[in-house]
Amino acid sequence: MQKIQTFCYLLIILLFVTIQSHAQTNALNLQQCIDIAIQNNLNLKITDVNLNIAKNNLSQSQAQTLPSLNGGATHIYQYGRTIDRYTNTFANTQVLSQNFYLSAQWTIWAGLSQHNTIQSNKMNMLSAHENLMQQKNDLILNVATAYINILLSQDILKVNQSQYDITKQQYERTKILVEQGSAAISTLKDIEAQLANDELNVINAKSNLELNILALKQIMNVSAQQNIEIIQPAITLNAELLTQYTAEEIYNIAQKIQPSVKSREYALKASEYNLKASRGKRSPTLSISASLATGYSGLAKRITGYQTQTDTLGNISGFGPLLYSQEVPILEKSPFIQQYKDNFNQTLGFNLNVPLFNSLNTHTSIKNAELNVLNSKYNYDLNNQNLYKTILQAYTNAQAALQKYQANIKSYEASKISYETNETKYQQGAVSFFDYSTSKNRSVSAELNMIQARYDLFFKIKILEFYAGKSINF
Repeated sequence: MQKIQTFCYLLIILLFVTIQSHAQTNALNLQQCIDIAIQNNLNLKITDVNLNIAKNNLSQSQAQTLPSLNGGATHIYQYGRTIDRYTNTFANTQVLSQNFYLSAQWTIWAGLSQHNTIQSNKMNMLSAHENLMQQKNDLILNVATAYINILLSQDILKVNQSQYDITKQQYERTKILVEQGSAAISTLKDIEAQLANDELNVINAKSNLELNILALKQIMNVSAQQNIEIIQPAITLNAELLTQYTAEEIYNIAQKIQPSVKSREYALKASEYNLKASRGKRSPTLSISASLATGYSGLAKRITGYQTQTDTLGNISGFGPLLYSQEVPILEKSPFIQQYKDNFNQTLGFNLNVPLFNSLNTHTSIKNAELNVLNSKYNYDLNNQNLYKTILQAYTNAQAALQKYQANIKSYEASKISYETNETKYQQGAVSFFDYSTSKNRSVSAELNMIQARYDLFFKIKILEFYAGKSINF
């Protein structure tokens, strides 16, 4: 009986440990969140498929420069009056014929069209790769934004929770004083109203935190029911970046390293090579061809020997019968192997194709290729223009965020001193709860504004560091 009880206890403990292990939350840093998002993002998977298609197109265009080799065989029954291709005789019965061949063709010159097509496909592949990198960068920025929003929400929740705890302690003390007759009931009601307001702030902060966690889960493409917890990193403000670089200097760096710029640059080169390939189609094409073939015919015969055949032509008076003799070949059906040897043939030829008129297909292809080059150039310039605007805006926003953060620090420090002074006076009964509560709320508001300004400046500087070639990591 004791063994059964011991087994039950162990089973309960094992079940409890299992439940606890499943209920554990995953503590993730920013890089881990980024890795999960990259692994689960469907848009990246689609872009990666397109990259593999571009690689296949490049391989196929490279293989076009190699000779083509084809082989085949035919097995034909012919009925009725036909001419056998191997014996060149008429037949009125069923005839079996077979044919086997190998043929090869190699384009020696085509106006460099094949070479330029290879280069165009190579540029398209590089463009697709940079496009994939750009989408990864965009996803990283989205993850970092959601991550910072969670950090901000957590700090706001801490401040509101702290203020709620302080107000609750005051409420408990004042409640005792009211029961002892040392404080007015109106003061307790004022504190009670403040406590309810602080509780509402905590509820709103928790709700906002949950929404931001949900936003990160959606970006990471994980289940909404999965419990995750992010690791609080050290927040270091690199405000010196605004003095180390100008917006133009950051733009010059970004123009050399940003995947969006490289992608459109490669796309422009691809369109230029495609134009060259289209122009090459106006050139004559020289190719070489060769073939090996043999066959079999059911009508084919071979001589196996001769026999003497004597015929009587008639009688000559006084001489007797006139005889005629000749050697007649003995025929039999020619075997397969013998026919394959006898019918074996080889060909070698050079083919020159000079394009004269093809319903303006080549002309139209060249004109469209020229327009594609122009369109790619516009896209390249437009992307650079938008990149410059984005960096200039981010740089200006970072400068404004720095000034805002510095102003909020001063406001918080002043409001904190005012709050601490009024708290001391309130404990001494020198000021009313209304005055104390007003200074407290002002201090909390200033602290929250400072926290928001701090994270806002932190993220804007991270954006500038990203354009300056540094990875987003904290």
